[in-house]
Amino acid sequence: MWTEGHGWFLGDDIDTDQIMPTRYLAHSTAEDLAPFALSGNDTSWAATIKPGDVLIAGKNFGCGSSREHAPLGLKGLGIQCVVAQSFSRIFYRNAVNIGLALLTIPKAIPVQPQGSTAWIDFPNGLLSFDAGVTTYVGVPPAPIVLEILAHGGLMPMVASRA
Repeated sequence: MWTEGHGWFLGDDIDTDQIMPTRYLAHSTAEDLAPFALSGNDTSWAATIKPGDVLIAGKNFGCGSSREHAPLGLKGLGIQCVVAQSFSRIFYRNAVNIGLALLTIPKAIPVQPQGSTAWIDFPNGLLSFDAGVTTYVGVPPAPIVLEILAHGGLMPMVASRA
């Protein structure tokens, strides 16, 4: 099933300091972190991005420290999915744990104008900029990842089983 949002393009090697600078780590909730998300690149990003939007990056997204604050701030912005050629392993795990969807599309994605309409079919690992006519095929998330995300994160999933 395709969902729609605006696509915002970032480059390669976006590290956790760019996603959530150190000076904001005293905040601990997604809502408190959201206004500072991506401010290591540009302080206007958080005001530009709307719930349901999609971040599209190159290689090695989320490299750097292991802080959960980075994916938590993106989740607080309401990002529906981060799409990248590759993710740092610890960022990927932290994102899944807190319920932020990540889609790996190994092929380079041509940059579109910032804010272009993007369609995501997350369960099938697909991205499109023309309502599915042209698709970029990624790695569909594993069933356990879909289950964790459906519960809003790892801890809510575990709590639901208690």
